[in-house]
Amino acid sequence: MSFKQTRRALYRGEVRYPFIARRKWWYLFSLLIIVVSVFSFIFRGFNYGIEFAGGTQFQIQASGTSLTVDKVNSAFNNAGLGSENLPQEVGSGSTRQFVVKTRTVTTAQEIQVENKVASALGIPTNKISVTTVSSDWGHDITVKAIQGLVVFLIVVTIYIAIRYQWRMAAAGIVALLHDLLVAAGIYSIVGFEVTPSTVVGLLTILGFSLYDTVVVFDKVAENSKDILAGSRMTYSEAANIAVNQTLMRSVNTSLIALLPVAGLLFVGAGVLGVGTIKDLALILFVGIASGAYSSLFLATPIVCDLTEREPAYQALTRRVTAKRASDAAKAQAAAVSATEVVAAASRPALGPAPAPRPGARPQRRRK
Repeated sequence: MSFKQTRRALYRGEVRYPFIARRKWWYLFSLLIIVVSVFSFIFRGFNYGIEFAGGTQFQIQASGTSLTVDKVNSAFNNAGLGSENLPQEVGSGSTRQFVVKTRTVTTAQEIQVENKVASALGIPTNKISVTTVSSDWGHDITVKAIQGLVVFLIVVTIYIAIRYQWRMAAAGIVALLHDLLVAAGIYSIVGFEVTPSTVVGLLTILGFSLYDTVVVFDKVAENSKDILAGSRMTYSEAANIAVNQTLMRSVNTSLIALLPVAGLLFVGAGVLGVGTIKDLALILFVGIASGAYSSLFLATPIVCDLTEREPAYQALTRRVTAKRASDAAKAQAAAVSATEVVAAASRPALGPAPAPRPGARPQRRRK
């Protein structure tokens, strides 16, 4: 099959790749990613921003100046207040500034550091703004986010269980937790700073992940409708057809969502150096990609495993297997009969013995 024909078959849902039959490979791959993520949580942890860890943040307006990261970092070190991380340059032109995050300092220390840094950099003190944030603020935001997540999961579980079945609700929640763990694990491995934007992005990907999963579930429910009344295919086969039919729809939807996010991450943060958006862009990029994967390769196989444990669907599998064995036996017998007919037709016909010629002597046998 040519590439053009393959592409058309993919878009028409005519490809029958055995996604469900190879589900153990998908489970193994997801388990590997989750294990790596958990190890990163334990041994590497997260790089919490000032909103969660608490501290003091200095913002230096650098428009129209020749300030660099090294100069700003040196000024703070000489002032006796080294930053926890290197100063971050954000914005450009008239909005160009440096953000320096340090440990929590008193008001007197703020004024002292502000004067020393302004003198070292040759800028007026009014170009330096100071913000002190308590770690309680980040704690409150985290608690609220977790409460919102729990309520969201409860509502979604009830909806999917009523609209489809409880097995799909369970598989959807497992896929959702998988996406959260993978996104958080990548965030921990990369070492990006955890900010309120990270929390917003994490909550945003929940909706996208479930949207993709529900689209696949809807097709599975359509293909498996009244499947127990017949013996044409098993539940896993009907689900596999649904995954193949929705494959390109999920891929296209994910690509359309990933393109602008990739622009924010790789162009905005990577090329242009706009560091304020990289936290949100990374969590969205990883979450959307993981959501597309889990809806096809994780959620639907879990539904099949849960469904085919029930006696009714086990009986369906036995009927389908028996019917196919019977059909194969009949087809083989028909093929054998057809072969015998063809062989008989191809043999030369044996007619009666030719009559002796008039006057011919009969031949005697020699003793």
